[in-house]
Amino acid sequence: MNGVMSFFRVTGGLVSLLMETLYWCKSVFKNTDKITDQLLVIGYQTLPVGALIALFSGGVLALQAGPTLAQFGIEENVGGLVGLSLVKEIGPVMAAILVAGRVGSAMAAELASMSVYEEIDALKTMDINPLRYLVMPRFIATVLALPVLVIYMDVIGWFGGAIVAAVNPDVHLSFTVYYRNLSELVDFTAFVNGLIKAAVFGVIISIVCCYVGLKTKGGPREIGTSVTKAVVLSFVLVLVFDYYVTRILLFLNID
Repeated sequence: MNGVMSFFRVTGGLVSLLMETLYWCKSVFKNTDKITDQLLVIGYQTLPVGALIALFSGGVLALQAGPTLAQFGIEENVGGLVGLSLVKEIGPVMAAILVAGRVGSAMAAELASMSVYEEIDALKTMDINPLRYLVMPRFIATVLALPVLVIYMDVIGWFGGAIVAAVNPDVHLSFTVYYRNLSELVDFTAFVNGLIKAAVFGVIISIVCCYVGLKTKGGPREIGTSVTKAVVLSFVLVLVFDYYVTRILLFLNID
């Protein structure tokens, strides 16, 4: 019974925080400096690691798919397979996991520290709304940055797949054939699919990590516990919502 009550309490808290954050988005143009700072932090923490993950993800896809497709004489389809896999599924999910682990954990730790050391209460005393000052800039920055990160990782992943397809003795696919097949199968709709998922994941990660951070009580030890909770909950919700967003996109014929 306690578990059920805890589930509904957390769910209600997350939805309430999301609604209040959306309300404070009306102040977005007055907080462009804070949003820009958060965008720079996200980019600094994710771009190098994202490039490495994407490069080898594309390479592994081509390495595994190439020989199998070559057995049926359709190895020229490696480009399309790698391209669609990255754009519609692997790119958004891997980018979300990266942002949750690198950026979301930092959000949760920072807000948890402020909550534990009563800095949140100090903001309220100075008549500064914590959601407008702390949560909204992180929310906007994450929702804007994650789709850009997905495109960045997609392009690098395609390049990784092209290199492997070219050097793999079972495939030996030229860059021209690889990218021609990729361009034939990866259309604008596939890009929209991945960007919609990325935006949804950005909402999830920012709201979950900020919520857990703001709700942290106790001593310094609780900060580490909150970071773990925020990251794990973000991972779980990203994968759960990935399924449901995919179902909705299929229903709307966007997938």
